[in-house]
This record gives sequence, structure tokens and C-alpha cells, in this order.
Amino acid sequence: MASSSVPLVEQLDPATTVLLTVECQEGVVGRESALPALAEAARASGALGNIARLVAAAHASGVQVVHAVAERRPDGRGANTNARLFRAAARLPVQQHTGSAAVRIAEPIEVADEDLVVRRLHGLSPLAGTDVDPLLRNLGCRTLIVTGVSANVAVPNAVFDAVNLGYAAVVPGDAVAGVPVAYTAEVLRHSLALVATVTTTREVLAAWKRPRRVTPA
Repeated sequence: MASSSVPLVEQLDPATTVLLTVECQEGVVGRESALPALAEAARASGALGNIARLVAAAHASGVQVVHAVAERRPDGRGANTNARLFRAAARLPVQQHTGSAAVRIAEPIEVADEDLVVRRLHGLSPLAGTDVDPLLRNLGCRTLIVTGVSANVAVPNAVFDAVNLGYAAVVPGDAVAGVPVAYTAEVLRHSLALVATVTTTREVLAAWKRPRRVTPA
């Protein structure tokens, strides 16, 4: 499934790799989700469990984890209203309000002290117009692993923005989810595989366990 000629183990050097979780928050993929169909897809497909496995392995391997959270102020100040998606979200019974339980990282994902949590009040992308890009550069990131939801909107935005900003993108296809479920596979195959290395959770975990090739001085 990989689209890069560079071996995965070389792409995923812990020193230059960051794992990004996208909107893996209680109000999106949790039990009290504003989007129950998406939450069900994330859980039933195994994507949420795989994200938790990747986060745990990243912690153990010294890979930086960044959690991208979408939220809004209770008064809606600064939030987008220029698309049907935003207007519909404003009417949902569960709101992603700053400081509420809805914007906490969802179980079973564990947040370590060294993780970075980046919150955005506007837009569709976890990268564009947020602190994620400068943080990645300060961390020396070269490869960004993108996980989370949704394959419909935020995940493709994150992948395309990462590539446009000069990062190599890796997407474990079984660690992202969207609706309908079959659509996720189509996005991975026909869109994301054109610009990113599409792989699996198992292959990422294996890459972090294998020794990397040392280039002679």
C-alpha cells in the first residue's frame, strides 16, 4: 500500500517523526458524540483502538505525539459560518465548547505529559492557521503520521496541508475513519495514496521495533 520508495522504517525515525491525532475527542468519537455515526464507525472499524495503540507505541518509542482538537467558544465568536458543515455543527445537541468534556481526548487514547494538544477555533484543517506547523518545525519533524477523523474532511485536509508544507505524510489506513465506512477506503486509495504513504497500524508498530539502517560517515 505504501506510495513512497523510501522504506517505512527509514521514514519513521523517532527523532524526526510526529504522530498526529485528529479530532479524537469525546464529542466526536466518544460515547456522547455529536456525530454518533462517525463515532460508531471509528469504534466498530477498530480505528480508535488502533490510534490508541499507535499513541502508546509512540510514547514508548520516543515519538512526539500531537493531538489536534476542534472546538468553539460558547458564544461562537471567531468560528466559521461560511459552509453548511459549520452551520449544521452549530445546531447539534453536543457542542465542542472550550473547556467542556466534549473536547477532552477520548478513551482509550492516553495523553502523556509530553504530548502537545493544539486547539483550533476555526476552519477545517488541523494544520492551516494553527500552531501545529511551527511546533512540528521546532520539533525537527520530517514525517507526520496522520490518524483520526474524519476521512471525509479533516484527515484529507491534514494530509494535503502536511505535504504542501514539505512534510512526508504517512497514513495508517486502519487508524482513520469516516462515513459511510466504505468511503474511507475510497479516499485512501484514490486520494491520499497519491500524496502519502498509506500503510497499516501493524506496519508502523513493526517499523518502530526494527533497527534503522546506519549510513556510514
